Amino acid sequence: MLVGALEAGGSMTKRILFITSTRIGDAVLSSGLLHHFVEAEPEAKFTVACGPLVTELFQHVPRLDRILPLRKQKRGGHWFELWKRTAPVSWHRVIDLRSSGLSYFLRTRHRHVSRKNDLHRVVAASEVVGLNPPAAPHLYHLPDDLERVRARLGRDPIVAVGATANWIGKRWPIERYAELLVRLSSDGAPFSGARFLILGAPDEKDMVSPLVSALPQEQVIDKIGALNLMDVYLHAKCARFFVGNDSGLMHLAAAAGVPTLGLFGPTNEKWYAPWGDQCAVVRGPRSYHEIVTAPGYDWRLDKSYMHDLEVDTVEQAVHDLKAQTEHQARDRIKKLEEPIGEEG
Repeated sequence: MLVGALEAGGSMTKRILFITSTRIGDAVLSSGLLHHFVEAEPEAKFTVACGPLVTELFQHVPRLDRILPLRKQKRGGHWFELWKRTAPVSWHRVIDLRSSGLSYFLRTRHRHVSRKNDLHRVVAASEVVGLNPPAAPHLYHLPDDLERVRARLGRDPIVAVGATANWIGKRWPIERYAELLVRLSSDGAPFSGARFLILGAPDEKDMVSPLVSALPQEQVIDKIGALNLMDVYLHAKCARFFVGNDSGLMHLAAAAGVPTLGLFGPTNEKWYAPWGDQCAVVRGPRSYHEIVTAPGYDWRLDKSYMHDLEVDTVEQAVHDLKAQTEHQARDRIKKLEEPIGEEG
């Protein structure tokens, strides 16, 4: 079997096919595995198959050959379309995080197909190739783009806020976000004098408007519907802290290296906690299992399951994570300043 694809010019090229999610959060959580192979196989070229919504997250992957958007079709027709576009290639490696049957009908030297498990999605992705420790999420961007965003935002402390989610069940009530931010920005509070970067999709503007109107306008950077996903990531990189629901925004912030507090209710932090040593989760008195097995629970209902998470609880979690990350930062600085001992 050929190790690479035979190009028109007759040269041999290692080609890796990476099949990942249609959802923002899962795509971000899988990105570390792609980064691992970018580093481990510097001669390879990459094809990424993913949902149309997340294609821009992979546009700056080094040695990217192409991105193949998976647009859902009836009776799984999108998989047939993907097969037609990938079957002519002799792949060096196929990494399939969608557990699709497609992967078994492609020529490849190495085949890695995910299977259902009860692990955090970062760990699950890494286990597909036996990678330990797990590969932390990693998104590529252009340095000039980050500097452009930094210049636009200025130097004031910024707290990024993700008060939305793609499912109402995991949205913390918007009026509680408003109360939380007022408390956090009051005199003597952890983020006194900070500005709040409000993130979300265009169709979420009405939902978030009570939060925007509850704060002094000079404290608000309203970016609801104004940014694509890569710009959300770059804006998050410029923030001092992120607080928000379990969502793709939360995972983008964690991947950006920002101290990230995720608010959880009817989703499982065992699988979807923000990844990183500067991340934490907070929930109300009920566990995920207690919420989803309670009488009357129905994910199809138009209701939030986050009402038992109090503002006091979230405020304390913000204090705790801020103190923890500042302590970690001091420890890192201290280690850098320690004199290097003489050998022998």
